[in-house]
Amino acid sequence: MPARCAAAGHDVGVSDLLPMLATPGTHVPPGEEWCHEVKWDGVRALATITAGEVALRSRNGNSITPAWPELTTPPPVGSDTVVDGEIIALNERGVPDFRVLMDRMHVRKAATVARLARRVPATFMVFDVLRLAGTDLCDLPLTERRRRLADLDLAGSGWQVPVEYDDGPMLFDATRAQGLEGIVSKRRDSPYRPGVRSPHWLKFAHRHRGSYVVGGWRPQTGTSDRLAALLVGEVTGEGLRYRGRVGSGIGAKQTRLLTELLAPLHRGASPFADEVPRIDATGCTWVEPVVVVDVDTHGSGYERLRQPSFQGVRSDLSPDDLAPDAAAADGGAD
Repeated sequence: MPARCAAAGHDVGVSDLLPMLATPGTHVPPGEEWCHEVKWDGVRALATITAGEVALRSRNGNSITPAWPELTTPPPVGSDTVVDGEIIALNERGVPDFRVLMDRMHVRKAATVARLARRVPATFMVFDVLRLAGTDLCDLPLTERRRRLADLDLAGSGWQVPVEYDDGPMLFDATRAQGLEGIVSKRRDSPYRPGVRSPHWLKFAHRHRGSYVVGGWRPQTGTSDRLAALLVGEVTGEGLRYRGRVGSGIGAKQTRLLTELLAPLHRGASPFADEVPRIDATGCTWVEPVVVVDVDTHGSGYERLRQPSFQGVRSDLSPDDLAPDAAAADGGAD
């Protein structure tokens, strides 16, 4: 007989459970009734341990077990156990990065999966437990669920229990400085409500602003002269390194202004020191790398900007002002 979860006043088959979701917050809540965790940049998953086997399911309920063989060794927690967490992998800078996982997410061929698991090992950050050895814990407060989770021996499975913090503003500032995705604040007395986006869990994602040099632009679909996106780069000791395409934040007014600004700067070849992906380079108009723009991006420390948004032209800055030696001599560019 399949296990059930009695959360939210009705039975739900464990195989049908969906994770509880956080609501976007406006400010980190103070007070002892809240605890705070790092917001991991990975793949959300529920893990079910049954008869000595681990089944992993995505936040939409799809089976993802074959993609993560290094996470399927069952911990010694008893059959009929369900935990909630995030599958993460680190980039070359030691920061959890969803894009590192993208090469693995949809691969199912066993030999390829095994090779990728060795090259890009994943960790399962387990932050909640819904059932434990057949006992439904969903209606218990978070503090009790976390206490029981902390008592489990998960190390042999490639699973970890992340630290929770009392000081939310401190964690928010620290994760921003470290280039992490953000934080999640949770009421200590909150029950677990599968599939519900709850105001008792609040998420706060960081956005970072930086200055980049424009090296090209792409037109709107079906046109050749209506600017839709900028191709931007970072000034490094090895030249202008490509960091991505920025289209969000460029409205009709910005399109006109940028087109007028960039039109006289046309050049025949890419100004970037590294290769621009074909999907970005196709149809691009290259320009002399002299215009500096500000861009908001989600997270920092990545090779490519994540969810970038155009914020404006920096007429007060030149590419020379962004050079590593200039930033060091100036104490860091604003």
